[in-house]
Amino acid sequence: MAVIKANAYGHGAVHCARALANEADGFAVSSLEEAMQLRDAGLTDPILLLEGFFTAQELTYIAEQDLWIVVHAQWQVDILMAAKLARPLHVWLKMDSGMHRLGLSPTDYRLARGQLDGHKNVASMVPITHLANADNLSSDHAMQQAVLFQSTLAALPACRASSLANSAALLAWPQLRQAIGSKQHWSRPGIMLYGAHPIIQSAQTNPLEPVMHFNSRIIALRQLEKGDAIGYGSLFTADKAMRVGVVACGYADGYPRSAKTGTPMAVDGQITQLLGRVSMDLLYVDLSAIQTAGINSPVELWGKQVPANMVAQSAGTIAYELFCNTKRAHFDYFDPANI
Repeated sequence: MAVIKANAYGHGAVHCARALANEADGFAVSSLEEAMQLRDAGLTDPILLLEGFFTAQELTYIAEQDLWIVVHAQWQVDILMAAKLARPLHVWLKMDSGMHRLGLSPTDYRLARGQLDGHKNVASMVPITHLANADNLSSDHAMQQAVLFQSTLAALPACRASSLANSAALLAWPQLRQAIGSKQHWSRPGIMLYGAHPIIQSAQTNPLEPVMHFNSRIIALRQLEKGDAIGYGSLFTADKAMRVGVVACGYADGYPRSAKTGTPMAVDGQITQLLGRVSMDLLYVDLSAIQTAGINSPVELWGKQVPANMVAQSAGTIAYELFCNTKRAHFDYFDPANI
């Protein structure tokens, strides 16, 4: 179940769904609006609404479009049972096993299963839960959640499939899926599909291929003397004479304003660093050691040379947010085999 919510984490949901069509058995999105973007583009694959439905009126349309739903609260159970639908729905019933965001408590989960098992509006049932700390290799919280999930399901009628593993669990906790014991497991890869490793300490030893290459070019050059300051707030002051490039990219394009001096980027294929404060449309890059760089030199803000996780760490955020914020940038799509 490829997770392509939030416009495929900023990468373009329709393009990513088409690229993954021969790999994924279905797609997970956040809302009905996101699902309909895929249906309108001609995609007929299973589409799972991770937050389910928000109103009773949505259920009629969900049934017409043959969408799958997560049910995470008793109010949704009540509405689903009372609805008059054109067809029964594929339901993923969500348990709160320890993240305490969405999902029914184990006690309430057992009651909901009793209500929904065999109900005329339910075509199939998949138990689902979500892990809060699978990216923390020093914590056993993920295992605790899996044990609670499994023990709760063990006391209920068996389901053909269940769903537990997100990206971090797929990469670091394969034993969790084995512990569940259902015949099939619906994995839910998200961030790993886009080449950003969910476990920072494993990113260098087990790298993933980046999907997004965020690039721009130098449009102006500045020669600074010792003591010259640049940018809003004059956050960077040169301690020697140096060359600086002005890059056509800013926080309106998705580059984080919170990124600090020293954040890596590449110019003409050589690693260098951000200088000063990022503005709405522009940023500064150090060209002191790249004498060949000039007007129109290519700049990689993140991608193959500069991992998005490194930029995110400097900016005090995560790669997920970087990807989702690339809204104004122009997108070009390429077949990796042809790059």
